[in-house]
Amino acid sequence: MAFFPLLEQGRLLRRYKRFLADIELANGEQLTIHCPNTGSMLNCMREGGQVWFSRSNDPKRKLPGTWEISETPQGRLACINTGRANALVEEALRTGVISELAGFTALKREVAYGEEGSRVDFRLEFASGPAYVEVKSVTLGYPDTSVAAFPDAVTQRGAKHLRELAALARQGVRAVQLYCVNLTGVEAVRPAEEIDAAYASALRAAVADGVEVLAYGTRLDA
Repeated sequence: MAFFPLLEQGRLLRRYKRFLADIELANGEQLTIHCPNTGSMLNCMREGGQVWFSRSNDPKRKLPGTWEISETPQGRLACINTGRANALVEEALRTGVISELAGFTALKREVAYGEEGSRVDFRLEFASGPAYVEVKSVTLGYPDTSVAAFPDAVTQRGAKHLRELAALARQGVRAVQLYCVNLTGVEAVRPAEEIDAAYASALRAAVADGVEVLAYGTRLDA
């Protein structure tokens, strides 16, 4: 996936009210941009660190741009725009990069399913039947380790998705939890039990019920 137009660079001043960030450009101009991440963004940012943002030319938008990539305190790069994960995974699915999910005949996005009123990110149609694929964006890294973790904040919604996938798996339907690692320098992913023990427990239960777990890394260049 390529950003077009190219991303612009700035320096982070602060993130606040969850969805806002103040940045400073090289010429000294200060902007308030949209932060498209509802998580804590733990270890994803530091004041004074480099950020890259996409600029919008839409006159109806209140903010001039969207924060896309952040320099972490460890000097890594993290794509903090969680919406990019689904777009990236869809591109990877359609081009056959994700070998475990290759060979589908149709792809549908945001399909309603489950007893708890969920929408799955992707439903793939195979000759053998459908596969339901839930995507999560991973950006939480820790110093001195190449193992990333998910989630970076308590996520009842994430646990609900795992329960829905587990229910499908128990019925013999293929169900997949896919972690899209949008952080450089990562070789593995684990559940962040120290942050959300309920999510970690739900993941283990889902695996026991037959849910497949995949993790794919990304390469970030800024």
